[in-house]
Amino acid sequence: MSIEFVFRLAGMVIFAALGAYLGVYIGNVTGRTPEVTAVLLGLVGSLFGLIMTPYLTTRPVRAIRRVLLRVSTQTLMAGLLGLIVGLAIAALLTFPLSLLPDPLGKILPFIAVLVFSYFGISVFVVRQQDIFSIVRQIPSRTPTDEAAGPQNPSRSILLDTSVIIDGRIVDIARTGFVFGTLIIPRFVLNELQYIADSTDSLRRQRGRRGIEVISQLQKEFHIPVRISDLDIEGVREVDDKLVVLARQMRCPILTNDFNLNRVAELQGVQVLNVNELANAVKLVFLPGETLGVNIIQEGKEIGQGVGYLDDGTMVVVEDGRGHMSKEVNVTVTKVLQTAAGRMIFARLERNNHTQPRGE
Repeated sequence: MSIEFVFRLAGMVIFAALGAYLGVYIGNVTGRTPEVTAVLLGLVGSLFGLIMTPYLTTRPVRAIRRVLLRVSTQTLMAGLLGLIVGLAIAALLTFPLSLLPDPLGKILPFIAVLVFSYFGISVFVVRQQDIFSIVRQIPSRTPTDEAAGPQNPSRSILLDTSVIIDGRIVDIARTGFVFGTLIIPRFVLNELQYIADSTDSLRRQRGRRGIEVISQLQKEFHIPVRISDLDIEGVREVDDKLVVLARQMRCPILTNDFNLNRVAELQGVQVLNVNELANAVKLVFLPGETLGVNIIQEGKEIGQGVGYLDDGTMVVVEDGRGHMSKEVNVTVTKVLQTAAGRMIFARLERNNHTQPRGE
């Protein structure tokens, strides 16, 4: 039995009783039979209560709840502070306003409460960034906190489905390069569960890996992780919800999805891309430097051989096809940065002593 059905029954009884009482009163005033008017208006009242009670009780509450879910915690706190300040100012003005002659002495205090409450909420919500930035600048750290290093617990970071499935976020968070509260929206968690329940074995494995990554993050005590129930009504795609939610919460999105990265940047949302971080920390080789590489496959051009460094960087070796499965020394000729990563072009060194891998 739903709560709305219970309210319908309660409203039907209440309005039926009010209708019957009104019918008795009208019958006595007009001289008609009170029983007849009481029964008729009681039936009308019960029908009215059965139909209109949800529109007076549960549905307005649900609408208010949806609005509150869209609003960030910072905005709610700013509105509450503004309401308190507005009520305090109105309370200070209530006594002098009440001394005015009637009817001003009775009306103006009530109007002052409404006006100052509205302006207090409006001002604090509009200037919330400035207010909270001032609060954050207040020194409140203890010597223990200073020894622990710089922290920013008030910062929130939204996690995308792709970066959770990727799994590298656990190691990155352990190093301390990503600090703040990692927020996983409920709709992202639902998408992971949907992927984990997929009939495709690969998708199912990826979904279960993502759920395991969340479990690992929650077990790390120094990494604050929070599951958020905030949702965006009227938006179906998970990526679109993330962008809108990030704009409302004024926080970055952590992802490795190239398309989400571009869409978020176009809408003014800060993006932390794991792939860009991985490319940034790769070893940098300049033309003319020498390095060792194991050639494992043929290249696209004639005579080319391809090998990989430990960090996954592709090395294309000129005339390296004849040295398959061998460790060779090569000289870097060109470094190319692409959307997929960094590529190194090299040529074999003269007097190169090669040997099979593992000997």
